[in-house]
Amino acid sequence: MQTQQSTIHPTQRVADFLRPHIFPLQTAIDIDTILDRIGDAKIVMLGEASHGSHEYYTWRSTISQRLIHEKGFNFIAVEGDWPDCFKLNRYAKNYPESGTSAYDVLHSFNRWPTWMWANWETVALAEWLYDHNKSLPVNKKAGFYGLDVYSLWESMEAIINYLKKADPAALAVAERAFQCFQPYRRDEGTGYAYASLLVPEPCTQEVVALLSEVRKKSPQNNSDYENVFSTEQNAHIALNAEKYYRAMLHGGAETWNIRDSHMMETLEKLLHFHGKKSKAIVWAHNTHIGDARATDMQISGMHNLGELARKKFGNSNVFLMGFGSYQGSVIAASRWGEEPQHMHVPPAVTNSWEDILHHTDIQNGFLFLNDFADKKILDQAIGHRAIGVVYQPDSERFGNYVPSVLPYRYDAFVFFEHTKALHALHVQPDGNQMPETYPFGV
Repeated sequence: MQTQQSTIHPTQRVADFLRPHIFPLQTAIDIDTILDRIGDAKIVMLGEASHGSHEYYTWRSTISQRLIHEKGFNFIAVEGDWPDCFKLNRYAKNYPESGTSAYDVLHSFNRWPTWMWANWETVALAEWLYDHNKSLPVNKKAGFYGLDVYSLWESMEAIINYLKKADPAALAVAERAFQCFQPYRRDEGTGYAYASLLVPEPCTQEVVALLSEVRKKSPQNNSDYENVFSTEQNAHIALNAEKYYRAMLHGGAETWNIRDSHMMETLEKLLHFHGKKSKAIVWAHNTHIGDARATDMQISGMHNLGELARKKFGNSNVFLMGFGSYQGSVIAASRWGEEPQHMHVPPAVTNSWEDILHHTDIQNGFLFLNDFADKKILDQAIGHRAIGVVYQPDSERFGNYVPSVLPYRYDAFVFFEHTKALHALHVQPDGNQMPETYPFGV
């Protein structure tokens, strides 16, 4: 796949070409066609053009619920931290002493950006999972897991807390690793990155020893169906997070590739844990699930989760679905670490994919892009909006559009004319009244 820039067809001409192929999206029944097209795929990845838009979360929930209920998908794996998401997983699976409500569990998600998962939309999904799982045996319950690599200290603490109860003899190895990292905790890894300039691998031996010890003792500590697996995963996070923080000073593709490779490794481990015939749903930003080879990321030597999954499992076993919108509102922060706020999302820039879909005059809909892989009219590297947790609407045209050949980046794309901000737990007045979290009037 190449993303060489060429003359872009006028917006209206491309919009006119696409219009007859767009399926309207208004109710849950409308996604029957999507489920038919997914077929027997092993992995379904559902994207988002921002981490703070209501419609992306609610429609992904609707699609995920049907995949779990009708096609037997085993779990949802998200762009989130493993320790926090594992708490929600245990609540959703009705484990003892796992919390009294999803609302309470999600209020403990306090690492910035909190709103990504501490929101009412995720509360609704978790309560659905709780109800769905009630009558199922433990190995058939649908789970909820985090794929990301950022939770170094939280993962270390989870290991120590587990070993205190399950294997006090192995505790010393975990404590040595924790003590090695502890001086760098306040600056979220930056200090560790600078320390690695003086000592190339300050804590590498400690995390390798920790992973080895956890693996060695795993067969002895298998009284809990998932806790042993989670402890080993936390040790893997410590290992890969150490690599990630060492790579931070170099910037560029290396840190990105470490992160997405970790996501892929975690996804494979989850599939293996759930059995040979297991099936996974992934929620992550479009920049992670849309095949990087169809964007300018490849020029920088970057790969991503969608690309790695296609290479590992084959295109027919991986279904990639992007999400985007023309305008609306979003919850995001102006700078890293600052308080989130509701922001206006301006109309998409002229000649972007979002602008083209706006000109189809179809408010909300989806299309199957892999039907057009051989159509020259769509074989263009056109800007595709991407909003992160940090967002500055006034200057988005200068840095929020990823040149993309859409028919190669996704199998399908969901488009909304207008999206609104998530209902964040830590931003909205607390209360206990859930706002409307369904994407349609039911």
